[in-house]
Amino acid sequence: MRIFLNAFVCFLAFVICGCAAQAASTQPAAQARKEAPRENMSKFEAARRFSQVMDIVERNYVKDVTQIDLINAAVKGMLQGLDPHSTFMTAEEYKEMQETTSGEFFGVGIEISLENGQVVVVAPIEDTPAFRAGLQPGDVILTIDGQPAQELSLQEVVSRIRGAKGTEVELGILHNDAKSPQTVRIVRDAIPMISVKSKPLEDGYYWVRLTRFSERTTDELKEALKAAAKDAPDGLKGVVLDLRNNPGGLLDQAVNVSDVFLKKGDIVSIKGRDESAQRTYSAKSQSDDVSVPVVVLINAGSASASEIVAGALRDQKRALIMGERSFGKGSVQNIIPLADGSGLKLTVALYYTPNGSSIQAEGIVPDVEVVFEPPKAEDTPRMLLREQDLNRHLENGKKADKPKNSKEEGKEQLSRDNQLRMGLQMVKSLPKIQEIKSEK
Repeated sequence: MRIFLNAFVCFLAFVICGCAAQAASTQPAAQARKEAPRENMSKFEAARRFSQVMDIVERNYVKDVTQIDLINAAVKGMLQGLDPHSTFMTAEEYKEMQETTSGEFFGVGIEISLENGQVVVVAPIEDTPAFRAGLQPGDVILTIDGQPAQELSLQEVVSRIRGAKGTEVELGILHNDAKSPQTVRIVRDAIPMISVKSKPLEDGYYWVRLTRFSERTTDELKEALKAAAKDAPDGLKGVVLDLRNNPGGLLDQAVNVSDVFLKKGDIVSIKGRDESAQRTYSAKSQSDDVSVPVVVLINAGSASASEIVAGALRDQKRALIMGERSFGKGSVQNIIPLADGSGLKLTVALYYTPNGSSIQAEGIVPDVEVVFEPPKAEDTPRMLLREQDLNRHLENGKKADKPKNSKEEGKEQLSRDNQLRMGLQMVKSLPKIQEIKSEK
């Protein structure tokens, strides 16, 4: 039984991670359910009512339905009535879910959540068709190939948006800041499994971007940090750890990533009804621990596992958190296989940061709030098509220009990203700030 953290939230092409219900939208519904009076009914009477209703529907519904269909629908409805993250998966859906954290899979590359009956984009995954199409956190998916998404369960939405490589899906999207919907056509593709990127910003200072928490994230992070330390003339001096629009993933990877930057202390606590499942994860001193100053960037698309890392490094005073308030997903889902090959994704606990705070519906509030400012149109290179961009174009015999190196790419990125620029300034200043504090 593997622990996932992410709303139902599905990488479309779909990485189930465990992201989060957005508090403002889920809290009222949960509260209403809590306050509703309960019927005084025994388990036997409730089971008899269910049997009677199923029998009436099977005999009288306008279309032919089987008991199996009705039972599956009832199980799905039961779990969806609990919270936005618990769900029933058929054998095919369960198999697809397993593939999303290990093997290659196809889709558009977004994570979604169900909020107040609306299908909402939690975050687009970098370097995917959805990311390139301009989908953003908070966008509402209104239609899929012309069919209203509101009529579908979240799992049905996932199934309809996924598909074979090269095929197209048409989404009706209401952007977060728009007044009218827009039709977006996206060609499905393979979703990249590499979850860590890095670039030098200045000598010794590196940008390290985590796009999700999958099975190899910690290994990829360690490899990137080793390469950075080796390439820097005077060694690694500081890291800007970018968790923006990272919708989460595997709990063990969130713990291990945090442990890379911590020598001791608690990382996260899991607390639920079952006392045997309650657990506290702590850091261990390791030979490859990273001790340089760290600034963590977060935003509204940082959810679940991302929030565990940010919360641990903040509470342990190991990093400065910068950016915008995170998504606020503080629940833990277990994936439970059933005998027939199907499975459940069930919310079993809440997680707490080292100082005992739950971020459920609250999120991580940054130490330094910096709102992202999109680059001005004149700062963004226009996409101009020239002869050299055409497939099989003829060369002119001159030597081709050298591709840009990582340092040049880092400078370009800094020029377009105000949060990253501020992160670099702060990570360079942290040693001096800490020195002043210790003198006091």
